[in-house]
Amino acid sequence: MKEKEIKYQAPALDKGLDILEYLSAQSIPLSQTEIATGIDKSPNEIYRMLMSLESRGYILRDEVSGKYRLSLKLFYLSHRHSPVDELRKAAQYPLEELANAVMQSCHLSILYMNQVMVIIHAKSPGPIALSIEEGNLFPLPLTASGKVLLAYMPETEQEIILSGNEIYQTYADKDKKKFLNSLQGIQNKGAYIRTSDLAAGVVDVSVPIGRGSTGIIACLTVSSLTALNVNKDMDNEDILAEAIKCAKKIEERIGVLTL
Repeated sequence: MKEKEIKYQAPALDKGLDILEYLSAQSIPLSQTEIATGIDKSPNEIYRMLMSLESRGYILRDEVSGKYRLSLKLFYLSHRHSPVDELRKAAQYPLEELANAVMQSCHLSILYMNQVMVIIHAKSPGPIALSIEEGNLFPLPLTASGKVLLAYMPETEQEIILSGNEIYQTYADKDKKKFLNSLQGIQNKGAYIRTSDLAAGVVDVSVPIGRGSTGIIACLTVSSLTALNVNKDMDNEDILAEAIKCAKKIEERIGVLTL
């Protein structure tokens, strides 16, 4: 552990957060001993922290069993601000940096109502640039962003989304299999690079935002106008490297752990 990290540690706070995180991962109320075992502490070590969390309303103690569970306070706090607004704020400057570095437009997308929604766009600094308007919705299976979002979904969630997607359901069985294999390929590579299915002369380079224990949050895509060839010294792999750096900056700004 780094010296700075050791110097600024707050053991009591760490203990409280460990308790909240552990309870959030459990589906049933737990006793003091069970919580202590789960976070590798002794029951005495967490007694005062449990009392404090209960008095502040973060956890509730059953009067009969004496077991603890999370209250709705964290849910309330998390909904006092818009997650999309926070994501937009975190992404704005890194996206602008990326657009300037690769001389191409880029955007961030999320899943919305079985479609892809663009939530923020950074325009290329060049005189001619591809513009993708914020708030626009695009077909999930036909976009690079949609494929990346699908690729990182849990399998059961992916099945539910695709079962209700009209475009995917028109595919023949062999095409469905090919599509699902392509999603696995995206996971294996950790990115997606391909000519756009929606616009001629455009190559999309897409990377996920928020891998690891948190799951996928959004998709970052650089859409390059190949006919312009504005940056001859930068190929798709170079753009991918810059996009990955940008994704990491955004993840750091929203506090995502990419494990």
